Amino acid sequence: MPGDLIRSRLEGFLSVDVLTLARNVGHQRAIAVGLSYVASECDTRVVVIMDGDGEDLPTDVPRLLGQFDVFEGRRVVFAQRTRRSEGAAFSFFYALYRMAHWLLTGLRVQVGNFSALPMASVKKLVVGSDLWNHYAAAVIQSRLPTALVPTTRGHRLAGRTSMNFVALVSHGLSAMSVFADRIGVRILLASIFLMAMLVAGVAIAFIVHVIDPFTISSWVPIAIWMFVVLLGQAAMLAVIFIFIIQGGRATSSFIPARDYRLFVASVLRLYGDK
Repeated sequence: MPGDLIRSRLEGFLSVDVLTLARNVGHQRAIAVGLSYVASECDTRVVVIMDGDGEDLPTDVPRLLGQFDVFEGRRVVFAQRTRRSEGAAFSFFYALYRMAHWLLTGLRVQVGNFSALPMASVKKLVVGSDLWNHYAAAVIQSRLPTALVPTTRGHRLAGRTSMNFVALVSHGLSAMSVFADRIGVRILLASIFLMAMLVAGVAIAFIVHVIDPFTISSWVPIAIWMFVVLLGQAAMLAVIFIFIIQGGRATSSFIPARDYRLFVASVLRLYGDK
């Protein structure tokens, strides 16, 4: 009987709960709901996050847990992909996303969702709104200590991935939104630096033009000043952006630990005591 087969394979578990969400909220927010449920309803030392489509290999779980024990359960242990199985087009756009992420945040994208984390870290993450946007970015933004275990992505058991170009862009923006304050500061500093360079260029051009009026065309300083004005506007927008972000964090926002139940339609216990 299928039921007996399932029970025989679950004998190593105390219980198995399946959460059905009220609507499709995307995989990052589904992770946030799951972690909030675990923090509220479960008593465990370590939590493992992994995809169920075969791309996260179950054989890598003991390796993650082994590294978890090496650090005595004090770090979030991520699987670091050494090889990906997507096509050339996806890999190209993913490389562009990684470059954009590094330029805007100063952080390199090294990990996904596959990880093992201590319950203490789970309870820290679920009380922050960053988790609702992106799990791995929330871990980094929370400054939780991490460790990496090299792994190889497996092949999907069935079907095709729904991560197309639009979904990749949306996923990337969700990750970078967690670092919005960092991005705003970097844009501001870059604008100030370029403004200083252009002002210096205007000064040099003016001096050279005074010494020898025919060396530099008269429109060059005007063009440089136009760039200075544009960069000044960019710097002002960056400052406004930073204040908006900081102001938004002072207001009440979505807190997964408090609000996750709104998205849980039902909880089915497949195995264990009711």
